[in-house]
Amino acid sequence: MKQLGVGLVVLSRPASVQWLTGAYVGPLFPVLAAINSDGHVTLVLPSRKEKIPVAADEVHGYAEKLLSTMRDGSDQVVATVATLFDHLHPASGRVACEFSVASHHLTKSWSDDWLDFDSVLFGLRRQKDADELQMLARANEANAAMYTAAREIVQPGVTELDVYNQLQAVAVSTLGEPLTYFGQDFQSCSRGGAPRDRKCEAGELYILDLGVGFRGYYSDNARTLAVGGQPTDDQQRAWEMVSEVFSLVEATVAPGVSCKALFEQAQQLLADAAPWVFNHHLGHGVGLAPHEGPHLNPNWDDTFRSGEFFTVEPGLYHEDLRAGLRLEQNYLVTDSGVELLTDWPLEMA
Repeated sequence: MKQLGVGLVVLSRPASVQWLTGAYVGPLFPVLAAINSDGHVTLVLPSRKEKIPVAADEVHGYAEKLLSTMRDGSDQVVATVATLFDHLHPASGRVACEFSVASHHLTKSWSDDWLDFDSVLFGLRRQKDADELQMLARANEANAAMYTAAREIVQPGVTELDVYNQLQAVAVSTLGEPLTYFGQDFQSCSRGGAPRDRKCEAGELYILDLGVGFRGYYSDNARTLAVGGQPTDDQQRAWEMVSEVFSLVEATVAPGVSCKALFEQAQQLLADAAPWVFNHHLGHGVGLAPHEGPHLNPNWDDTFRSGEFFTVEPGLYHEDLRAGLRLEQNYLVTDSGVELLTDWPLEMA
């Protein structure tokens, strides 16, 4: 803030508010947080959430319901903004907010020339603090349990909906509370998608790209299972080629390494697999959103930073492989390299 001459930042993206204060309130109600150049944080929450543990100097509630009826969205936003500006402390310098999510009710309440703070926030969120890594590790406990269960559940004749339902139950049981998200890919003999009322057939490959939300933090990793437990020679060879990418990552990644260059190296490593194709990103950061920086993608020019939690998800796809396979591991960038965080079985059977 001092480098940019900013005296006050107002955050209205729920994930940004949670990143700054630890406050998770769910998707139904708006929140606002403001921090001035002295580090004083003012937080505005729905009144029912005023007592949750947060890191803020002041916490103020607004009436999100009237006689138990939820107020319309605009009414809630107006109440949130009014409550914030009733309690703001004076600040010198420019005022900043996240343009992509800032409401007109917010920006019209201050006569200053607003500065867009979106890119700054997304940059700060890339490097995870210790408490964030604990939340991500807890979310991953659910993923590990789901993959263990999937190796028993995925058999010829089971429907994708049955797999989805049973794995969701495993995740809820593992975490001991409702999920704040559940996804992503549950289709057999497909690159991905929502579950269908369709039975799995022997010989298909089943990509399970799974993620849960644990108190606002996301997990995201993938395993591919051979339905029936007997991958073909081609499927096994494709699995071996995809697995080699992880050795490349573990030997290459360190702070300052180009994410784009790593993508290009992985693409070259899989080029000999033709006609099987690898034609999507190599990975991305994960945190309070399922996709964050760093971007392992040639459309960005990021470099790795110490403290980043990221995925690597190479794949190979072709009808000869019964759709194809994708494997996804999670890593933490350390001062000298990377640490594997998802050391669970990768095999297809």
